[in-house]
Amino acid sequence: MISSLPLKTLQNREFRNLLTGRFFIVLAFRMLATLLGWWVYQLTKDPFSIGLIGLSEVIPAVSCALYAGHVIDMNEKKKLLLICNYAYVFLISLLLIPAFLNVELHFSGHEITYFIYAVIFLTGIARAFIGPIVPSMIPKIVDKVNLPNAITLNQAIFLVSSVCGHAAGGFLIEFYGIKWTLVAVIVFMILASVFFWKLQPQFSEHKKEEIKVMESIKEGVSYIFKTKEILGALCLDMFAVLFGGAVAMIPVFATDILKSGANGLGLLNAASDIGSMIIITTLSLVPLRKNQGKILLAVVAGFGLCIIGFGLSEYYWLSFMFLVLSGMLDGISVVIRGTIVQLKTPDHIRGRVLSANSIFIMSSNEMGQFESGLAAKLFGVVRSVVLGGSMTVLIAAIVGISNSKLRKMQY
Repeated sequence: MISSLPLKTLQNREFRNLLTGRFFIVLAFRMLATLLGWWVYQLTKDPFSIGLIGLSEVIPAVSCALYAGHVIDMNEKKKLLLICNYAYVFLISLLLIPAFLNVELHFSGHEITYFIYAVIFLTGIARAFIGPIVPSMIPKIVDKVNLPNAITLNQAIFLVSSVCGHAAGGFLIEFYGIKWTLVAVIVFMILASVFFWKLQPQFSEHKKEEIKVMESIKEGVSYIFKTKEILGALCLDMFAVLFGGAVAMIPVFATDILKSGANGLGLLNAASDIGSMIIITTLSLVPLRKNQGKILLAVVAGFGLCIIGFGLSEYYWLSFMFLVLSGMLDGISVVIRGTIVQLKTPDHIRGRVLSANSIFIMSSNEMGQFESGLAAKLFGVVRSVVLGGSMTVLIAAIVGISNSKLRKMQY
């Protein structure tokens, strides 16, 4: 049965502005990720150097995440969102220096690479705050009955912007080069802020002196560990994506194995998001109604099998299809995980829980990028991807056996 909730949810102007702003900022982030992976690999020709991009961002992001959750819960969210948005604009603008003035200033490839790492390290601090802010605002904007659908639409917009960002990043690099692609990234970040300005302020339910920082952080973390469904879903996400992060090595596959160039890089980067977008659009119309816990475990295992297939493939379109299928399975996982976290979390600690959630996400994505680079250096690119996919399947089996509450979860 097809649901009419998407149209009802999108009639909310505040929700539309939030999603539109998120579309443009995620578009910019994905273009930037594609750009940096390509730029650094062209400078160094070392897969490990791509992994260091993720490590540069994840260290400050994870270190600041729990404190960020406290700040989000204790302060007005719109103001924080705009501060983080403009912090990103300033920091990414610094990359225009080596992009435009490389010849005049006689930068070496290693100097540019280290400068990129330094800038990305600083963006990691802003990332710790901006990641949880948008999802923490949604429950105050939409009615509770529309919340599962709003979460699905939020993920759909995220994936549409990811697909467009990865693909556009590849095409712009191919036709306009690194420096003008970087300019486009900054323009989209500024455009995102235009829609964030239209949001209504969301003030804290707490008085700032009401709760101490460490007590606030402890409350959020304790809630996650007490709620086995949330803990199981987050652990599944963290370890599965940590080991199944084949996407980080796509610049190497595109350059050295599939011989597809920058255009092929953009499409391969977008492939998993294309799959996720298809399935999440479907789920927004025909939602999952039962056995969500068992489905979550099954699709994570299937995701691992797709990563193995991608690692073994030597044909471009076969590799592309494995990534699309992996994205479809991951899209189902994202919807189920996101709904579990939002439905199981009270409003007064939502920022802290979502910030702790962001640690799991950032650990899996950025540490997965570092792990992929390190494994590629030690075992070779193909073996590292196949090994990572195998570990993902194993993690799904372990979590399924050990966490009965998640296995039986329905909403």
